[in-house]
Amino acid sequence: MSELEPLIADLALILICAGAMTLLFKRLKQPVVLGYIVAGFLTSPNMPYMPSVTDMHGIHLWSEIGVIFLLFALGLEFSFRKILRMGAAPIIAACSVIAGMMLVGMFTGQLFGWSKMDCIYLGGMLAMSSTTIIFKAFDDMGLRQKRFASLVLSVLIIEDILAIVLMVMLSTLAVSKEFEGSQMLMSILKLAFFLVLWFVVGIYLIPLFLRKVKSLMSNETMLITALALCFGMVVIASSVGFSAAFGAFIMGSILAETVEAEQIEHLVAPVKDLFGAIFFVSVGMMVDVALIAEYIVPILCIIVAIILGQTILSTGGFLLSGQPLKTSMQCSFSLTQIGEFAFILATLGTSLHVTSDFLYPIVVAVSVFTTFTTPYMIRLAEPAYGVVERILPKRWRAKLESNASDEEETETEEQYSHWTTYLKHTGLIILIQSVLCMAIIALMIYFGKPYIANMLPAPWANIVTALLTIILCAPFLWTLMRNGSQSEDVMALWNSGRASRVKLLAFQLLRLVIGAAFVSYILGHTVHWGGMLGIFVVLAIVFSIVFSPRLQKRSEQMSQTFNENLTQRENMNE
Repeated sequence: MSELEPLIADLALILICAGAMTLLFKRLKQPVVLGYIVAGFLTSPNMPYMPSVTDMHGIHLWSEIGVIFLLFALGLEFSFRKILRMGAAPIIAACSVIAGMMLVGMFTGQLFGWSKMDCIYLGGMLAMSSTTIIFKAFDDMGLRQKRFASLVLSVLIIEDILAIVLMVMLSTLAVSKEFEGSQMLMSILKLAFFLVLWFVVGIYLIPLFLRKVKSLMSNETMLITALALCFGMVVIASSVGFSAAFGAFIMGSILAETVEAEQIEHLVAPVKDLFGAIFFVSVGMMVDVALIAEYIVPILCIIVAIILGQTILSTGGFLLSGQPLKTSMQCSFSLTQIGEFAFILATLGTSLHVTSDFLYPIVVAVSVFTTFTTPYMIRLAEPAYGVVERILPKRWRAKLESNASDEEETETEEQYSHWTTYLKHTGLIILIQSVLCMAIIALMIYFGKPYIANMLPAPWANIVTALLTIILCAPFLWTLMRNGSQSEDVMALWNSGRASRVKLLAFQLLRLVIGAAFVSYILGHTVHWGGMLGIFVVLAIVFSIVFSPRLQKRSEQMSQTFNENLTQRENMNE
Protein backbone atom coordinates (compact mmCIF):
# COMPACT_ATOMS: atom_id res chain seq x y z
CA MET A 1 0.00 0.00 0.00
CA SER A 2 1.38 3.39 -1.01
CA GLU A 3 2.24 5.87 1.70
CA LEU A 4 -0.43 8.49 2.40
CA GLU A 5 0.27 12.10 1.49
CA PRO A 6 1.22 14.11 4.61
CA LEU A 7 -1.77 16.42 4.12
CA ILE A 8 -4.21 13.48 4.17
CA ALA A 9 -2.60 12.02 7.27
CA ASP A 10 -2.69 15.43 8.95
CA LEU A 11 -6.36 15.83 8.08
CA ALA A 12 -7.16 12.44 9.59
CA LEU A 13 -5.32 13.36 12.79
CA ILE A 14 -7.06 16.75 13.00
CA LEU A 15 -10.56 15.39 12.47
CA ILE A 16 -10.11 12.49 14.91
CA CYS A 17 -8.83 14.81 17.63
CA ALA A 18 -11.43 17.50 16.83
CA GLY A 19 -14.23 14.94 16.93
CA ALA A 20 -13.13 13.65 20.33
CA MET A 21 -12.77 17.16 21.75
CA THR A 22 -16.15 18.35 20.47
CA LEU A 23 -17.85 15.36 22.09
CA LEU A 24 -16.06 16.10 25.34
CA PHE A 25 -16.93 19.81 25.28
CA LYS A 26 -20.54 19.05 24.39
CA ARG A 27 -20.61 16.78 27.44
CA LEU A 28 -19.18 19.60 29.56
CA LYS A 29 -21.72 22.05 28.04
CA GLN A 30 -18.98 24.33 26.76
CA PRO A 31 -18.71 26.03 23.32
CA VAL A 32 -17.52 23.67 20.60
CA VAL A 33 -15.09 26.35 19.36
CA LEU A 34 -13.00 25.78 22.49
CA GLY A 35 -12.89 22.07 21.68
CA TYR A 36 -11.44 22.86 18.27
CA ILE A 37 -8.79 25.10 19.81
CA VAL A 38 -7.81 22.39 22.33
CA ALA A 39 -7.66 19.85 19.48
CA GLY A 40 -5.34 22.18 17.58
CA PHE A 41 -3.10 22.54 20.60
CA LEU A 42 -2.92 18.76 21.09
CA THR A 43 -2.02 18.10 17.43
CA SER A 44 0.46 20.96 17.09
CA PRO A 45 4.27 20.64 17.08
CA ASN A 46 4.18 22.53 20.41
CA MET A 47 2.77 19.39 22.10
CA PRO A 48 5.65 16.85 22.21
CA TYR A 49 3.67 14.00 23.83
CA MET A 50 1.09 13.64 21.04
CA PRO A 51 1.21 12.88 17.29
CA SER A 52 1.52 16.19 15.46
CA VAL A 53 0.83 17.51 11.98
CA THR A 54 3.72 17.67 9.54
CA ASP A 55 2.45 19.89 6.71
CA MET A 56 1.70 23.22 8.38
CA HIS A 57 1.55 25.02 5.02
CA GLY A 58 -1.31 22.79 3.86
CA ILE A 59 -3.19 23.30 7.13
CA HIS A 60 -2.71 27.06 6.83
CA LEU A 61 -4.12 26.96 3.28
CA TRP A 62 -7.20 25.03 4.43
CA SER A 63 -7.68 27.42 7.34
CA GLU A 64 -7.80 30.33 4.88
CA ILE A 65 -10.54 28.49 3.01
CA GLY A 66 -12.25 28.11 6.40
CA VAL A 67 -12.20 31.89 6.87
CA ILE A 68 -13.80 32.31 3.44
CA PHE A 69 -16.63 29.93 4.36
CA LEU A 70 -17.13 31.53 7.77
CA LEU A 71 -17.49 34.99 6.24
CA PHE A 72 -19.68 33.68 3.42
CA ALA A 73 -22.02 32.09 5.97
CA LEU A 74 -22.00 35.31 8.01
CA GLY A 75 -23.02 37.24 4.89
CA LEU A 76 -25.91 34.82 4.29
CA GLU A 77 -27.27 35.72 7.73
CA PHE A 78 -26.89 39.44 7.06
CA SER A 79 -29.39 41.78 5.43
CA PHE A 80 -28.92 45.42 4.48
CA ARG A 81 -32.65 45.95 4.87
CA LYS A 82 -32.52 44.68 8.47
CA ILE A 83 -29.75 47.18 9.23
CA LEU A 84 -31.87 50.02 7.87
CA ARG A 85 -34.80 48.95 10.07
CA MET A 86 -32.77 48.73 13.28
CA GLY A 87 -32.80 52.46 13.80
CA ALA A 88 -29.98 54.51 15.23
CA ALA A 89 -29.61 52.81 18.64
CA PRO A 90 -27.60 49.68 17.61
CA ILE A 91 -25.43 51.71 15.24
CA ILE A 92 -24.58 54.33 17.88
CA ALA A 93 -23.92 51.62 20.47
CA ALA A 94 -21.74 49.52 18.13
CA CYS A 95 -19.65 52.49 16.98
CA SER A 96 -19.17 53.62 20.59
CA VAL A 97 -18.18 50.14 21.76
CA ILE A 98 -15.70 49.62 18.92
CA ALA A 99 -14.10 53.06 19.28
CA GLY A 100 -13.81 52.70 23.05
CA MET A 101 -12.40 49.16 23.02
CA MET A 102 -9.92 49.97 20.26
CA LEU A 103 -8.52 52.76 22.42
CA VAL A 104 -8.40 50.41 25.42
CA GLY A 105 -6.52 47.78 23.41
CA MET A 106 -4.04 50.28 21.96
CA PHE A 107 -3.41 51.81 25.38
CA THR A 108 -2.88 48.35 26.93
CA GLY A 109 -0.35 47.44 24.24
CA GLN A 110 1.52 50.71 24.76
CA LEU A 111 1.81 49.99 28.50
CA PHE A 112 3.96 46.96 27.63
CA GLY A 113 6.02 48.84 25.05
CA TRP A 114 4.72 46.90 22.04
CA SER A 115 5.11 48.20 18.49
CA LYS A 116 2.55 50.52 16.95
CA MET A 117 1.19 47.80 14.63
CA ASP A 118 0.86 45.34 17.53
CA CYS A 119 -1.11 47.96 19.50
CA ILE A 120 -3.39 48.80 16.56
CA TYR A 121 -4.14 45.14 15.80
CA LEU A 122 -4.69 44.41 19.50
CA GLY A 123 -7.19 47.26 19.62
CA GLY A 124 -9.03 45.79 16.64
CA MET A 125 -9.12 42.34 18.23
CA LEU A 126 -10.49 43.63 21.54
CA ALA A 127 -13.16 45.70 19.77
CA MET A 128 -14.99 42.68 18.30
CA SER A 129 -17.09 40.46 20.55
CA SER A 130 -17.90 36.89 19.53
CA THR A 131 -21.25 36.45 17.78
CA THR A 132 -20.95 32.65 17.97
CA ILE A 133 -20.23 32.49 21.69
CA ILE A 134 -22.85 35.08 22.69
CA PHE A 135 -25.52 33.47 20.50
CA LYS A 136 -24.74 30.06 22.06
CA ALA A 137 -24.77 31.50 25.60
CA PHE A 138 -28.15 33.21 25.07
CA ASP A 139 -29.55 29.99 23.62
CA ASP A 140 -28.32 27.83 26.50
CA MET A 141 -29.57 30.30 29.12
CA GLY A 142 -32.99 30.84 27.48
CA LEU A 143 -32.44 34.57 26.97
CA ARG A 144 -32.95 34.78 23.19
CA GLN A 145 -36.39 36.43 23.55
CA LYS A 146 -35.26 39.08 26.04
CA ARG A 147 -35.18 42.69 24.85
CA PHE A 148 -31.54 43.24 25.76
CA ALA A 149 -30.56 40.02 23.92
CA SER A 150 -32.22 41.28 20.74
CA LEU A 151 -30.32 44.56 21.07
CA VAL A 152 -27.02 42.74 21.65
CA LEU A 153 -27.51 40.60 18.54
CA SER A 154 -28.31 43.76 16.52
CA VAL A 155 -25.10 45.37 17.77
CA LEU A 156 -23.15 42.22 16.88
CA ILE A 157 -24.43 42.43 13.29
CA ILE A 158 -23.18 46.03 13.08
CA GLU A 159 -19.87 44.96 14.63
CA ASP A 160 -19.47 42.22 12.03
CA ILE A 161 -19.92 44.78 9.25
CA LEU A 162 -17.49 47.21 10.84
CA ALA A 163 -15.07 44.33 11.38
CA ILE A 164 -14.99 43.76 7.62
CA VAL A 165 -14.26 47.46 7.11
CA LEU A 166 -11.60 47.28 9.83
CA MET A 167 -9.96 44.30 8.10
CA VAL A 168 -9.69 46.30 4.87
CA MET A 169 -8.27 49.34 6.68
CA LEU A 170 -5.75 47.28 8.65
CA SER A 171 -4.65 45.54 5.44
CA THR A 172 -4.05 48.95 3.86
CA LEU A 173 -2.24 50.13 6.97
CA ALA A 174 -0.07 47.00 6.95
CA VAL A 175 1.02 47.61 3.35
CA SER A 176 1.91 51.28 3.93
CA LYS A 177 3.46 50.50 7.36
CA GLU A 178 2.40 53.94 8.59
CA PHE A 179 -0.76 55.91 9.18
CA GLU A 180 -1.45 58.45 6.43
CA GLY A 181 -4.77 60.25 6.54
CA SER A 182 -5.02 60.79 2.77
CA GLN A 183 -4.17 57.19 1.97
CA MET A 184 -6.65 55.89 4.54
CA LEU A 185 -9.34 58.20 3.13
CA MET A 186 -8.68 56.87 -0.37
CA SER A 187 -8.95 53.31 0.95
CA ILE A 188 -12.32 54.09 2.55
CA LEU A 189 -13.59 55.73 -0.65
CA LYS A 190 -12.36 52.75 -2.66
CA LEU A 191 -14.13 50.41 -0.26
CA ALA A 192 -17.38 52.41 -0.50
CA PHE A 193 -17.16 52.49 -4.31
CA PHE A 194 -16.75 48.74 -4.73
CA LEU A 195 -19.25 47.97 -1.98
CA VAL A 196 -21.98 49.98 -3.74
CA LEU A 197 -20.98 48.66 -7.18
CA TRP A 198 -20.93 44.98 -6.22
CA PHE A 199 -24.10 45.14 -4.17
CA VAL A 200 -26.15 47.01 -6.81
CA VAL A 201 -24.92 44.89 -9.73
CA GLY A 202 -25.24 41.70 -7.69
CA ILE A 203 -28.80 42.43 -6.55
CA TYR A 204 -29.78 43.23 -10.13
CA LEU A 205 -28.13 40.28 -11.93
CA ILE A 206 -27.92 37.32 -9.53
CA PRO A 207 -31.65 36.97 -8.71
CA LEU A 208 -32.41 37.22 -12.47
CA PHE A 209 -29.90 34.46 -13.14
CA LEU A 210 -31.27 32.23 -10.38
CA ARG A 211 -34.83 32.68 -11.67
CA LYS A 212 -33.75 31.74 -15.21
CA VAL A 213 -32.13 28.48 -14.09
CA LYS A 214 -34.60 27.64 -11.31
CA SER A 215 -35.94 24.58 -13.14
CA LEU A 216 -32.39 23.16 -13.33
CA MET A 217 -31.57 23.72 -9.67
CA SER A 218 -31.28 20.65 -7.47
CA ASN A 219 -29.56 20.78 -4.09
CA GLU A 220 -26.31 19.73 -5.72
CA THR A 221 -26.39 22.32 -8.50
CA MET A 222 -27.50 25.04 -6.07
CA LEU A 223 -24.56 24.30 -3.77
CA ILE A 224 -22.05 24.33 -6.63
CA THR A 225 -23.54 27.52 -8.09
CA ALA A 226 -23.48 29.32 -4.72
CA LEU A 227 -19.88 28.32 -4.06
CA ALA A 228 -18.92 29.33 -7.61
CA LEU A 229 -20.39 32.79 -7.01
CA CYS A 230 -18.64 32.98 -3.63
CA PHE A 231 -15.18 32.09 -4.92
CA GLY A 232 -15.70 34.20 -8.05
CA MET A 233 -16.26 37.23 -5.83
CA VAL A 234 -13.25 36.19 -3.73
CA VAL A 235 -11.07 36.35 -6.86
CA ILE A 236 -12.55 39.72 -7.90
CA ALA A 237 -12.05 41.20 -4.41
CA SER A 238 -8.46 39.95 -4.26
CA SER A 239 -7.71 41.36 -7.73
CA VAL A 240 -8.71 44.89 -6.67
CA GLY A 241 -6.73 44.77 -3.43
CA PHE A 242 -9.24 43.55 -0.83
CA SER A 243 -9.08 40.41 1.30
CA ALA A 244 -10.62 37.12 0.20
CA ALA A 245 -12.83 37.15 3.31
CA PHE A 246 -14.29 40.52 2.28
CA GLY A 247 -15.29 39.15 -1.13
CA ALA A 248 -16.91 36.09 0.47
CA PHE A 249 -18.90 38.28 2.85
CA ILE A 250 -20.14 40.54 0.04
CA MET A 251 -21.39 37.61 -2.04
CA GLY A 252 -23.05 36.10 1.03
CA SER A 253 -24.85 39.39 1.75
CA ILE A 254 -26.03 39.61 -1.89
CA LEU A 255 -27.38 36.04 -1.83
CA ALA A 256 -29.03 36.81 1.53
CA GLU A 257 -31.52 39.03 -0.33
CA THR A 258 -32.65 36.22 -2.67
CA VAL A 259 -35.49 33.75 -2.08
CA GLU A 260 -32.92 30.93 -2.24
CA ALA A 261 -30.96 32.31 0.74
CA GLU A 262 -32.28 29.81 3.32
CA GLN A 263 -31.68 26.87 0.97
CA ILE A 264 -28.12 28.05 0.25
CA GLU A 265 -27.46 28.60 3.95
CA HIS A 266 -28.67 25.07 4.72
CA LEU A 267 -26.55 23.53 1.94
CA VAL A 268 -23.40 25.48 2.78
CA ALA A 269 -23.59 24.78 6.53
CA PRO A 270 -21.83 21.34 6.48
CA VAL A 271 -19.02 22.66 4.27
CA LYS A 272 -18.66 25.71 6.50
CA ASP A 273 -18.58 23.51 9.61
CA LEU A 274 -15.80 21.34 8.13
CA PHE A 275 -13.49 24.11 6.97
CA GLY A 276 -14.42 26.32 9.92
CA ALA A 277 -13.34 23.52 12.24
CA ILE A 278 -9.99 23.32 10.43
CA PHE A 279 -9.59 27.08 10.86
CA PHE A 280 -10.21 26.96 14.61
CA VAL A 281 -7.95 23.91 14.93
CA SER A 282 -5.21 25.87 13.16
CA VAL A 283 -5.77 28.65 15.72
CA GLY A 284 -5.13 26.15 18.51
CA MET A 285 -1.90 25.07 16.80
CA MET A 286 -0.53 28.56 17.38
CA VAL A 287 -0.80 28.15 21.16
CA ASP A 288 2.63 27.86 22.76
CA VAL A 289 2.54 27.11 26.48
CA ALA A 290 6.05 28.45 27.01
CA LEU A 291 5.15 31.70 25.28
CA ILE A 292 1.92 32.03 27.29
CA ALA A 293 3.86 31.50 30.53
CA GLU A 294 6.30 34.18 29.43
CA TYR A 295 3.50 36.65 28.68
CA ILE A 296 1.14 35.71 31.51
CA VAL A 297 1.12 39.28 32.87
CA PRO A 298 0.03 40.89 29.55
CA ILE A 299 -2.59 38.13 29.15
CA LEU A 300 -4.10 38.86 32.57
CA CYS A 301 -3.98 42.60 31.93
CA ILE A 302 -5.75 42.21 28.58
CA ILE A 303 -8.45 40.05 30.21
CA VAL A 304 -9.00 42.73 32.85
CA ALA A 305 -9.03 45.42 30.12
CA ILE A 306 -11.74 43.55 28.20
CA ILE A 307 -13.95 42.96 31.23
CA LEU A 308 -13.61 46.48 32.64
CA GLY A 309 -13.62 48.16 29.23
CA GLN A 310 -16.77 46.42 28.04
CA THR A 311 -18.67 46.76 31.32
CA ILE A 312 -17.85 50.46 31.73
CA LEU A 313 -17.32 51.91 28.24
CA SER A 314 -19.96 49.77 26.55
CA THR A 315 -22.50 50.70 29.20
CA GLY A 316 -21.80 54.32 28.35
CA GLY A 317 -22.18 53.55 24.64
CA PHE A 318 -25.58 51.92 25.16
CA LEU A 319 -26.67 54.81 27.39
CA LEU A 320 -25.59 57.20 24.65
CA SER A 321 -27.81 55.30 22.20
CA GLY A 322 -30.79 55.96 24.45
CA GLN A 323 -31.12 52.69 26.40
CA PRO A 324 -32.09 52.48 30.10
CA LEU A 325 -29.30 51.82 32.59
CA LYS A 326 -30.38 48.23 33.34
CA THR A 327 -30.59 47.29 29.64
CA SER A 328 -27.25 49.00 28.98
CA MET A 329 -25.52 47.01 31.71
CA GLN A 330 -27.09 43.72 30.57
CA CYS A 331 -25.87 44.40 27.04
CA SER A 332 -22.36 45.42 28.04
CA PHE A 333 -21.86 42.47 30.41
CA SER A 334 -22.82 40.15 27.52
CA LEU A 335 -20.02 41.50 25.30
CA THR A 336 -17.09 40.72 27.61
CA GLN A 337 -15.24 38.31 25.33
CA ILE A 338 -13.38 38.10 22.05
CA GLY A 339 -13.75 35.32 19.52
CA GLU A 340 -13.65 34.44 15.83
CA PHE A 341 -12.91 37.90 14.45
CA ALA A 342 -10.01 38.30 16.86
CA PHE A 343 -8.56 35.09 15.39
CA ILE A 344 -9.15 36.31 11.83
CA LEU A 345 -7.44 39.65 12.57
CA ALA A 346 -4.58 37.82 14.28
CA THR A 347 -4.22 35.58 11.22
CA LEU A 348 -4.25 38.66 8.99
CA GLY A 349 -1.50 40.35 10.99
CA THR A 350 0.61 37.19 10.95
CA SER A 351 0.18 36.57 7.22
CA LEU A 352 1.10 40.18 6.42
CA HIS A 353 4.12 39.96 8.77
CA VAL A 354 3.21 43.16 10.59
CA THR A 355 2.52 41.77 14.08
CA SER A 356 4.87 40.05 16.52
CA ASP A 357 4.83 36.26 16.98
CA PHE A 358 3.70 36.50 20.60
CA LEU A 359 0.44 38.34 19.80
CA TYR A 360 -1.38 35.35 18.29
CA PRO A 361 -1.05 32.94 21.25
CA ILE A 362 -1.82 35.78 23.66
CA VAL A 363 -5.10 36.50 21.87
CA VAL A 364 -6.01 32.80 21.81
CA ALA A 365 -5.38 32.50 25.56
CA VAL A 366 -7.46 35.61 26.26
CA SER A 367 -10.28 34.33 24.05
CA VAL A 368 -10.37 30.94 25.80
CA PHE A 369 -10.57 32.54 29.25
CA THR A 370 -13.22 35.15 28.32
CA THR A 371 -15.30 32.47 26.58
CA PHE A 372 -15.50 30.48 29.82
CA THR A 373 -16.49 33.58 31.79
CA THR A 374 -19.20 34.80 29.35
CA PRO A 375 -22.20 33.00 30.98
CA TYR A 376 -21.12 34.15 34.42
CA MET A 377 -20.77 37.77 33.27
CA ILE A 378 -24.27 37.66 31.74
CA ARG A 379 -25.68 36.43 35.05
CA LEU A 380 -23.70 39.07 36.94
CA ALA A 381 -25.35 41.96 35.07
CA GLU A 382 -28.50 42.19 37.20
CA PRO A 383 -26.73 42.01 40.61
CA ALA A 384 -24.26 44.63 39.35
CA TYR A 385 -27.17 46.84 38.29
CA GLY A 386 -28.65 46.48 41.78
CA VAL A 387 -25.39 47.71 43.32
CA VAL A 388 -25.13 50.64 40.89
CA GLU A 389 -28.78 51.54 41.49
CA ARG A 390 -28.19 51.76 45.23
CA ILE A 391 -25.03 53.85 44.82
CA LEU A 392 -26.18 56.17 42.04
CA PRO A 393 -27.95 59.37 43.18
CA LYS A 394 -31.68 59.45 42.43
CA ARG A 395 -31.32 62.58 40.34
CA TRP A 396 -28.81 60.84 38.05
CA ARG A 397 -31.00 57.75 37.72
CA ALA A 398 -34.02 59.88 36.83
CA LYS A 399 -31.97 61.76 34.21
CA LEU A 400 -30.78 58.51 32.59
CA GLU A 401 -34.29 57.06 32.47
CA SER A 402 -35.76 60.27 31.00
CA ASN A 403 -33.09 60.34 28.29
CA ALA A 404 -33.89 56.73 27.45
CA SER A 405 -37.64 57.36 27.16
CA ASP A 406 -37.09 60.48 25.04
CA GLU A 407 -34.85 58.55 22.69
CA GLU A 408 -37.35 55.72 22.35
CA GLU A 409 -40.10 58.21 21.49
CA THR A 410 -37.86 59.80 18.89
CA GLU A 411 -37.01 56.46 17.31
CA THR A 412 -40.59 55.26 17.10
CA GLU A 413 -41.70 58.47 15.40
CA GLU A 414 -42.24 57.80 11.70
CA GLN A 415 -43.19 61.26 10.46
CA TYR A 416 -40.55 62.50 8.06
CA SER A 417 -40.73 65.79 6.21
CA HIS A 418 -40.97 65.89 2.45
CA TRP A 419 -37.53 67.49 2.36
CA THR A 420 -35.95 64.68 4.34
CA THR A 421 -37.48 62.04 2.07
CA TYR A 422 -36.53 63.95 -1.07
CA LEU A 423 -32.92 64.53 0.00
CA LYS A 424 -32.43 60.90 1.04
CA HIS A 425 -33.88 59.64 -2.23
CA THR A 426 -31.91 62.10 -4.36
CA GLY A 427 -28.65 61.45 -2.50
CA LEU A 428 -29.06 57.69 -2.94
CA ILE A 429 -29.75 58.11 -6.66
CA ILE A 430 -26.70 60.32 -7.18
CA LEU A 431 -24.44 57.91 -5.25
CA ILE A 432 -25.57 54.69 -6.96
CA GLN A 433 -25.80 56.06 -10.51
CA SER A 434 -22.44 57.85 -10.19
CA VAL A 435 -20.75 54.63 -9.05
CA LEU A 436 -22.28 52.69 -11.96
CA CYS A 437 -21.24 55.36 -14.48
CA MET A 438 -17.69 55.48 -13.09
CA ALA A 439 -17.42 51.70 -13.31
CA ILE A 440 -18.55 51.67 -16.97
CA ILE A 441 -16.23 54.55 -17.88
CA ALA A 442 -13.25 52.84 -16.20
CA LEU A 443 -13.95 49.54 -17.98
CA MET A 444 -14.29 51.20 -21.38
CA ILE A 445 -11.24 53.45 -21.05
CA TYR A 446 -8.85 50.85 -19.59
CA PHE A 447 -10.09 47.74 -21.39
CA GLY A 448 -12.51 48.67 -24.17
CA LYS A 449 -10.50 51.49 -25.73
CA PRO A 450 -7.27 49.46 -26.27
CA TYR A 451 -9.31 46.57 -27.73
CA ILE A 452 -11.18 48.86 -30.16
CA ALA A 453 -7.93 50.65 -31.07
CA ASN A 454 -6.51 47.35 -32.33
CA MET A 455 -9.38 46.99 -34.82
CA LEU A 456 -9.95 50.57 -36.01
CA PRO A 457 -7.75 53.57 -36.90
CA ALA A 458 -7.25 56.16 -34.15
CA PRO A 459 -9.96 58.75 -35.01
CA TRP A 460 -12.68 56.15 -35.51
CA ALA A 461 -11.57 54.08 -32.52
CA ASN A 462 -11.92 57.12 -30.25
CA ILE A 463 -15.35 58.00 -31.64
CA VAL A 464 -16.61 54.41 -31.31
CA THR A 465 -15.27 54.20 -27.75
CA ALA A 466 -16.99 57.44 -26.77
CA LEU A 467 -20.24 56.38 -28.44
CA LEU A 468 -20.31 52.94 -26.78
CA THR A 469 -19.46 54.41 -23.36
CA ILE A 470 -22.24 57.00 -23.59
CA ILE A 471 -24.74 54.37 -24.78
CA LEU A 472 -23.87 52.08 -21.85
CA CYS A 473 -24.06 54.96 -19.36
CA ALA A 474 -27.21 56.52 -20.83
CA PRO A 475 -29.85 54.70 -18.70
CA PHE A 476 -27.92 55.50 -15.53
CA LEU A 477 -27.37 59.12 -16.60
CA TRP A 478 -31.12 59.49 -17.19
CA THR A 479 -31.81 58.14 -13.70
CA LEU A 480 -29.19 60.47 -12.25
CA MET A 481 -30.63 63.56 -13.94
CA ARG A 482 -34.38 62.86 -14.02
CA ASN A 483 -35.49 60.02 -11.72
CA GLY A 484 -37.91 61.14 -9.01
CA SER A 485 -38.41 64.62 -10.44
CA GLN A 486 -42.19 64.02 -10.63
CA SER A 487 -42.63 62.21 -7.31
CA GLU A 488 -45.30 63.09 -4.75
CA ASP A 489 -42.72 64.65 -2.41
CA VAL A 490 -41.40 66.87 -5.19
CA MET A 491 -44.89 68.00 -6.19
CA ALA A 492 -45.78 68.72 -2.56
CA LEU A 493 -42.61 70.79 -2.14
CA TRP A 494 -43.22 72.58 -5.45
CA ASN A 495 -46.68 73.62 -4.31
CA SER A 496 -45.49 74.69 -0.85
CA GLY A 497 -44.04 78.03 -1.91
CA ARG A 498 -41.52 79.99 -3.92
CA ALA A 499 -38.57 79.25 -1.62
CA SER A 500 -39.05 75.51 -2.02
CA ARG A 501 -39.25 75.87 -5.79
CA VAL A 502 -35.93 77.70 -5.88
CA LYS A 503 -34.29 74.94 -3.84
CA LEU A 504 -35.78 72.20 -6.02
CA LEU A 505 -34.53 73.93 -9.16
CA ALA A 506 -31.07 74.23 -7.60
CA PHE A 507 -30.96 70.51 -6.79
CA GLN A 508 -32.22 69.63 -10.28
CA LEU A 509 -29.55 71.87 -11.80
CA LEU A 510 -26.92 70.12 -9.66
CA ARG A 511 -28.04 66.74 -11.01
CA LEU A 512 -27.82 68.03 -14.59
CA VAL A 513 -24.33 69.41 -13.94
CA ILE A 514 -23.16 66.04 -12.55
CA GLY A 515 -24.57 64.26 -15.61
CA ALA A 516 -22.90 66.77 -17.93
CA ALA A 517 -19.62 66.29 -16.05
CA PHE A 518 -19.71 62.55 -16.78
CA VAL A 519 -20.36 63.19 -20.48
CA SER A 520 -17.52 65.75 -20.56
CA TYR A 521 -15.15 63.29 -18.91
CA ILE A 522 -16.02 60.58 -21.48
CA LEU A 523 -15.42 62.92 -24.41
CA GLY A 524 -12.26 64.36 -22.84
CA HIS A 525 -10.67 60.91 -22.44
CA THR A 526 -11.70 59.54 -25.83
CA VAL A 527 -12.19 62.03 -28.67
CA HIS A 528 -10.49 64.95 -26.83
CA TRP A 529 -12.98 67.52 -28.10
CA GLY A 530 -12.71 70.86 -26.34
CA GLY A 531 -13.76 74.46 -26.73
CA MET A 532 -17.14 75.43 -28.14
CA LEU A 533 -17.43 72.17 -30.08
CA GLY A 534 -17.04 70.14 -26.91
CA ILE A 535 -19.58 72.27 -25.02
CA PHE A 536 -22.09 71.99 -27.86
CA VAL A 537 -21.69 68.18 -28.07
CA VAL A 538 -22.04 67.78 -24.28
CA LEU A 539 -25.23 69.89 -24.19
CA ALA A 540 -26.66 67.99 -27.16
CA ILE A 541 -25.98 64.62 -25.52
CA VAL A 542 -27.40 65.72 -22.15
CA PHE A 543 -30.51 67.10 -23.86
CA SER A 544 -31.05 63.89 -25.86
CA ILE A 545 -30.65 61.72 -22.73
CA VAL A 546 -32.92 63.82 -20.49
CA PHE A 547 -35.80 63.95 -22.98
CA SER A 548 -35.52 60.41 -24.36
CA PRO A 549 -38.72 58.38 -23.70
CA ARG A 550 -36.88 55.16 -24.57
CA LEU A 551 -34.24 55.80 -21.92
CA GLN A 552 -36.95 56.73 -19.43
CA LYS A 553 -38.73 53.43 -20.05
CA ARG A 554 -35.48 51.45 -19.84
CA SER A 555 -34.41 53.21 -16.64
CA GLU A 556 -37.77 52.66 -14.98
CA GLN A 557 -37.70 48.95 -15.92
CA MET A 558 -34.24 48.54 -14.41
CA SER A 559 -35.25 50.34 -11.22
CA GLN A 560 -38.38 48.22 -10.90
CA THR A 561 -36.39 45.01 -11.42
CA PHE A 562 -33.83 46.05 -8.80
CA ASN A 563 -36.53 46.89 -6.23
CA GLU A 564 -38.33 43.61 -6.90
CA ASN A 565 -35.10 41.64 -6.47
CA LEU A 566 -34.28 43.50 -3.27
CA THR A 567 -37.66 42.83 -1.68
CA GLN A 568 -38.49 39.41 -3.14
CA ARG A 569 -37.46 37.42 -0.06
CA GLU A 570 -39.43 39.70 2.25
CA ASN A 571 -42.49 39.60 -0.01
CA MET A 572 -42.33 35.81 -0.18
CA ASN A 573 -42.29 35.54 3.64
CA GLU A 574 -45.34 37.79 3.91
